[in-house]
Amino acid sequence: MAGKKLTCLSCGQVNRVPEDRLTSGPKCGTCGTKLFAQKPVEVDLATLQKAARNDDVPLVVDFWAPWCGPCRQMTPQFAAAVAPLSGRARLVKLNTEAHPQASRRYGIRGIPMLATFKGGKERGRNAGAMPTAGILQWVQGTL
Repeated sequence: MAGKKLTCLSCGQVNRVPEDRLTSGPKCGTCGTKLFAQKPVEVDLATLQKAARNDDVPLVVDFWAPWCGPCRQMTPQFAAAVAPLSGRARLVKLNTEAHPQASRRYGIRGIPMLATFKGGKERGRNAGAMPTAGILQWVQGTL
């Protein structure tokens, strides 16, 4: 069966979605969770690694921490980027304070830091807070 692989960010099941259905609200075949959420999804390191390794649709990760002022300022900007990118990319957040091993694994030296993954490879990264338009422009450049 042809289609794009997407890891469910709730249960971890890898799903195949026909390309023409990516923008029509596909759901996980196991748990029924929408594969393209309406807001960024908070993930743990294991889920991030599985999705980054398997997904055919770009995964845009905001590495952040609750104590970080610029991270908190960028949160609504990052959330506003979800709708324009729906069906073309998924946006997730990983709390580096709750998952400190992520900083070592991905070589994160400053937050907020955005990284894009597709097909098992990191496609780009950008450190520092950005407005929604900047996030969209940066993501388009990494696709």
